[in-house]
Amino acid sequence: MQYFTHTLSNGIRLVHKPVDSMVAHCGITINAGSRDELPAEQGMAHFIEHLIFKGTGKRKAYHILSHMENVGGEINAYTGKEDTCIYASFMHIHYARCLDLISDIVFHSSFPEKEIQKEKDVVIDEINSYKDSPGEQIFDDFDGLVFKDHPLGNNILGTPRHLKKFRKNHILNFLERNYVTHEMVISSVGNIDFNKLIRLAERYFGHLPSSVKSLPREILNGYHAETRLVKRRNHQVHCVIGNRAYSADDDKKTALVLLNNILGGPGLNSRLNMAVREKHGLCYNIESHYQPYSDTGLFSIYLGTDHEFIDRAVGLVLRELERLREKQLGSLQLKRAKLQLQGQVAISFESNLNEMLSLGKSIILYNKIDTLEQINQKIEKVTASELLDVANEVMDPARLSMLMYKPR
Repeated sequence: MQYFTHTLSNGIRLVHKPVDSMVAHCGITINAGSRDELPAEQGMAHFIEHLIFKGTGKRKAYHILSHMENVGGEINAYTGKEDTCIYASFMHIHYARCLDLISDIVFHSSFPEKEIQKEKDVVIDEINSYKDSPGEQIFDDFDGLVFKDHPLGNNILGTPRHLKKFRKNHILNFLERNYVTHEMVISSVGNIDFNKLIRLAERYFGHLPSSVKSLPREILNGYHAETRLVKRRNHQVHCVIGNRAYSADDDKKTALVLLNNILGGPGLNSRLNMAVREKHGLCYNIESHYQPYSDTGLFSIYLGTDHEFIDRAVGLVLRELERLREKQLGSLQLKRAKLQLQGQVAISFESNLNEMLSLGKSIILYNKIDTLEQINQKIEKVTASELLDVANEVMDPARLSMLMYKPR
């Protein structure tokens, strides 16, 4: 597995993995997301992601959407807490078309006033649709509980109150602060000579002046565990339990990734799934998550169940956390857990689209790429003793917050 990297004359970084495939994937990742918003800008990063498809100096919305689709390609985007990505999938002969379009919409969007007003209604409708999905909204509300009074706790979509006040000058101000060349990575997985890709990147992105972020991210505030019960018009009880966790560059990150996989990862043999669903039949969906950020992280467990089962289900969850804190994994258990995680990672590498997105994030966070072999080595180095230490830190009952949606 081979990766190539290059830095353009203005500081934009380029990372490429050559593959022998008719289909290529390419995008730009920007180190700016909802946590980079000022208090009055809640929802701005996501709002801009919508608006860049609405028109540039040389393309109207229809031409933007048709530019890749006319050759069978697709263009898409997402906004996260710390990043925004605009990317495309296409036949590999159309790299120039892709880079031309992405450069145009990211750097030359015109933000027509009519489109700004129209898109406000679209995003507000998106926000309202989440209110009909408690199993999704509870994760946003839990972020707000664990990262209270901090931008990481804000909903990526923002609020209708903030969105209604957005004007074009507010949009341009956010872009000037955050869409800077030294915080951008072009990532590619496809069948193209790397030197040709460099020339194309310089052609479509190299003319931009070098720029750096003018405003540092807000530092983390203090944290204390909190339990909150919310009455809603739900049929089920929805519950999230969790704690702040390790950052993306923490030495203990891999251990927590492994521990999370053992506890409530995607495998149906996870401890939570076996104990709460398979053995006792108390819920349909139960899972745990670990999301690392640049300077912190979030560990969480989600479950949905009937009102009559919730106390018993939460008790079983807490018992599984206690087991991980008190009983060290045996050598055979540890070996199986490592093999499972290594297999899951290997399967994820089979998706060229996922790998292209991952390459951009890796350069943003670490300025380097870990190969599959290097990831496997990191997993292999984790010891049972380290897992025990991590469990006692992250799953400490005194530091676990809980948010519960209960039916009215």
